[in-house]
Amino acid sequence: MTASVTPGPTPSVIERRLAIPDHLSPFQVLGENDQALAALEDVVPDTDVTVRGHEVTLRGTEEAVRRAEHIVRTIIGIAASGQAVTAEAVQRAADLQGDERRTDQRLEQVLSQAVLSARGRTIRPKTLGQKQYVDAIEQNTVTFGIGPAGTGKTYLAVAVGVHMLLTKQVNRIILTRPAVEAGERLGFLPGSLNEKIDPYLRPLYDALHDMLDPESIPRLMAAGTIEVAPLAYMRGRTLNDAFIILDEAQNTTPEQMKMFLTRLGFNSTMVVTGDVTQVDLPGDQRSGLRVVEQVLGGVDDIAFCRLTSRDVVRHRLVASIVEAYGRWEVGSGNREQRRHGSRRTGEGR
Repeated sequence: MTASVTPGPTPSVIERRLAIPDHLSPFQVLGENDQALAALEDVVPDTDVTVRGHEVTLRGTEEAVRRAEHIVRTIIGIAASGQAVTAEAVQRAADLQGDERRTDQRLEQVLSQAVLSARGRTIRPKTLGQKQYVDAIEQNTVTFGIGPAGTGKTYLAVAVGVHMLLTKQVNRIILTRPAVEAGERLGFLPGSLNEKIDPYLRPLYDALHDMLDPESIPRLMAAGTIEVAPLAYMRGRTLNDAFIILDEAQNTTPEQMKMFLTRLGFNSTMVVTGDVTQVDLPGDQRSGLRVVEQVLGGVDDIAFCRLTSRDVVRHRLVASIVEAYGRWEVGSGNREQRRHGSRRTGEGR
């Protein structure tokens, strides 16, 4: 005897029409080669989207149409703000819709904030978390940006620093990182101390070259306007009128973190960035970034911003990798095991 299965109710299909404003062309809203339209169908697969003239018709289940309508209104807003509509913008709109950090900010408001215009392009936050991070840097004396690889922690901080330098809000930029293996491997490398340390500082140089004329960087460094140096060089100094970035701060000890933070001088801004899941400190040393919020949480004029996989702006697969490792670490209790493994193999650099 075969049991019969009673099918559930078929979801009702609804239709909604949206008008593209007359001052915009459908090409501006749909993106080059209709890439926004194709991306919309990918992120909301249960919706049929058609465009005729200045009218967009959405047809599907009520939930799917609601999501698609939100995204279409968002990309219309992006086009109206003068920005190019891309497949990435559609994906960001979908991500923002489900972001639990979302307040009343629309994506076009997030994307419209220009941090720096340089070398023929404009650097902007691309996610809500990135906008909150940039806002925190601009509103606080010390900001901690904590999150996984690819979330723009260092790049956006450098962009804010360059903007403040070019607008004469500060007189210099100081970029520093801990060279955690200085006593273990660098001694075997050829060259001077600066040449040995250079690989650790290279990501900071790369960001500067994206934002400034490469020919001007040696001149600015020679004048002391831009300084890129290992963390050990900060000891004993007072840093006034400066924008100071400590990168890879998960590889500081609590004592080094205290040393760095107490270098703060007058009219200076500090940004500390790092990823607490990629600690390379030897032995059982504690990470200064892991304990600093316990010490300084709640102190006025100090902000802690936590970026997540939602804020990854590299290849979309990077966000999936970050999420997968997070699930694995929580589920298996292997966070410390992975930390020591990454130190031995060099993974995560």
